[in-house]
Amino acid sequence: MVGMASGERAALGAFAAVLAATWWRPPHPAEQALHHSLTVLALVALWWARRRLRLPPGSLVLALVFLALHSVAARWLYSEVPYDEWTRTLFGWSLNESLGWRRNNFDRLVHVAYGACLAPVLIRWLVDARGWPPVRAAVAAVELVLSTSALYELLEWGVAMTLSPATAEAYNGQQGDAWDPHKDMLCALAGAILAACAVLAGRAARPVHDGQPAGLRQTRIHR
Repeated sequence: MVGMASGERAALGAFAAVLAATWWRPPHPAEQALHHSLTVLALVALWWARRRLRLPPGSLVLALVFLALHSVAARWLYSEVPYDEWTRTLFGWSLNESLGWRRNNFDRLVHVAYGACLAPVLIRWLVDARGWPPVRAAVAAVELVLSTSALYELLEWGVAMTLSPATAEAYNGQQGDAWDPHKDMLCALAGAILAACAVLAGRAARPVHDGQPAGLRQTRIHR
């Protein structure tokens, strides 16, 4: 991408390396490609947004962090990511047993990351480029995360209704949980709320200029 900072170029290179690694002898190539249909759309949207919407530095990094987690999950169809084996090998203990989990919860992590990575991008753009008050921008960002999460769950429902049961399960990864869509949306919402609170706290802690916090002063300038 044109005009990228060094940190952004490094993040893009790291994401490309993760993406390439996940395609090394994939166990489920067709299903993995189906998952990455959305990755392609996300990258196109990210390229467009960075050129047209004047996204601030760091937004690309957050988006690529989420896409990297999605790429790892897509290789193992979300429900088969061997993170428990990794913790056993590296640390000698089971993460699932320690936390009392009976299912593979990597999909929950990705949904939390969706909210946590998207909300700061939206808040910074709405405040810095559009001149919105920070609290209003935070509320809008959380609402957008929740609404897009709901749209994605409707997409998964469409997959379940149109494809074979095996393909639908491989894509959706519900693992027999009838409440999986609701929990996924809750995870994204929680990630967005936590990230929004962190952004607002960071803005409130900035040095005061002319008797106002920097975030509010910047908002008035853009108005």
